[in-house]
Amino acid sequence: MRINNKQYRTVWYDAESNVVSMIDQVKLPFAFEIVELKDYKETAEAIRNMTVRGAGAIGATAGFAMAQAFVSLNGNAGEIQMAKDFIEATRPTAVNLFYASNKVFNAGQAGVEQAVNMAQNIADEDAEGCRLIGENGNELIKANSRILTHCNAGWLAFVDYGSALSPVYAAKASGKAPFVYADETRPRGQGARLTAFELHHNEVDHRIIADNAAAFYMSKGMVDMVITGADRITGNGDVANKIGTLEKAIVAREYGIPFYVAAPFSTFDFATESGDMITIEERDEEELLYHEGPDKDMVMRSIRMASPGSHGLNPAFDVTPAKYITAFITEKGIIKPEELSTYR
Repeated sequence: MRINNKQYRTVWYDAESNVVSMIDQVKLPFAFEIVELKDYKETAEAIRNMTVRGAGAIGATAGFAMAQAFVSLNGNAGEIQMAKDFIEATRPTAVNLFYASNKVFNAGQAGVEQAVNMAQNIADEDAEGCRLIGENGNELIKANSRILTHCNAGWLAFVDYGSALSPVYAAKASGKAPFVYADETRPRGQGARLTAFELHHNEVDHRIIADNAAAFYMSKGMVDMVITGADRITGNGDVANKIGTLEKAIVAREYGIPFYVAAPFSTFDFATESGDMITIEERDEEELLYHEGPDKDMVMRSIRMASPGSHGLNPAFDVTPAKYITAFITEKGIIKPEELSTYR
C-alpha cells in the first residue's frame, strides 16, 4: 500500500540488525510514524499496547518477535521457550499470533536461520493471501455496491492488502466504484481512524457512521453487503471479531443483506470446535471511558467522555455464530460455513 507516494508494509523485519519496524497505529491517522523495536520484548509489547493490531499483522509481528528471540538468545532452549510464552501472553483471542509463534518456534529447532526464514515466509504468505482474497471477493461485488464494514480489516490489519478491504480495493481497481460505510468502531475507533485513513489514501468513496447507525441504513435499503474481518474462525464456522460484529450480523440477517467474513486460512482454528471455547479479551476500561486525539497544536490529549466515578466493561471481541454468515472470502475461494469441514 502507498502512503505519500511510498510503498509500505504494515510490519517488516531486518534480520541483519534483528530489528522489527512497523507503522505506529496508535498515532494514526493524525501522525504517520515508524517505530523500531530492537528485541522480542519490545516487539511483544507493541502487540499488547496495540501499536500493531489486526489478525494478520499481529501474526506476522509475533513471528518476527520469535525470530528476534532465536537470534538474540543464541539457541538457549529454556530462554527461547520463555520468550515464546511472553509473546503469546500479549493478546489471547487472535489465532494468527499462535499460528506464527508456533511455526517459527518449530522451525527454529533446526537453527536460527530457519526461524528467520519462517518468520519472513509467514509475512509474505499473509500479503499474498490477502491479495488473493481481494481477487476472490471482487467477484461478489457489483458496480456501485454499498458495502458496510466494521473495525479495520484493511492493509493495516495485515502485512498488506487486508482482508475485508482487499475486495474493496480490487473492486475500485476494476472500475466498480464501491462505496463504503465505515463503522466508527467504539471504543478505540479503528473504523473512524484506520479504515477511514486507508480509504481516504486509496481514494475510495466512504462515510464514517456511528456504530449504532448501521441498522438504520440497512433498514432503508442503503447497504448491499457487509464484509468484516475475523480474529479467529472455529471449526464450525463461528467467528470472533471486534466487539459489535455480532450486532451487524443479526441486523443483516433481518434485512436479507449478505454478510461475508474475509480471512486467510491462518485465521481458521480447526482445533477449536466452536465460539463458546474462545477466550474473549477484556481490555482496560479507560479505552471506553476516555477518548484520545490531537489538540490544535497536534499534541495528543486524553479526555474523559463518561460520568466521573463510573466504571466500564470493555470486551474487545464478540462471537458471531456461523448461521449468520453467508460465506467466507479466503485465498482459496468463497467458502460457505457448511463447507468448512472439507478443509480441515
